Amino acid sequence: MLKEFKEFAVRGNVVDMAVGIIIGAAFGKIVESLVKDVIMPPIGLMLGKVDFSNLFLVLRQGTTAGPHLTIEAAQEVGAVTLNYGLFINTMISFVIVAFAVFLLIRAINRLKQQEEKKPAVTPEEVVLLREIRDALKK
Repeated sequence: MLKEFKEFAVRGNVVDMAVGIIIGAAFGKIVESLVKDVIMPPIGLMLGKVDFSNLFLVLRQGTTAGPHLTIEAAQEVGAVTLNYGLFINTMISFVIVAFAVFLLIRAINRLKQQEEKKPAVTPEEVVLLREIRDALKK
């Protein structure tokens, strides 16, 4: 069983998948930072100095009644919050990642189509063997 697992683990597809997962996680962090630190601050500024990461609704007050300035402050006193600003940030991150994956798949599909359009090249040995066959037939 250990030998089978080793064969499975070192197969090309498994290693490729592991590399993809690691790069995907790193890419996700980059996109998260892009949305949180680069995209959302100017959008929030244009909408009247809104910090999307702190947009929330208090569904139930905690031990101390609000208003609370941050999600953390509300949750510290036991308030139940609906964090729609964080959800907006996550949705924008998802759209960016999905678009990047779309562009990658699109590029791969175009390369496959170009490869399929290329005429099959017959190896020289096959051409030579065909010539010999035709000469022998004559």
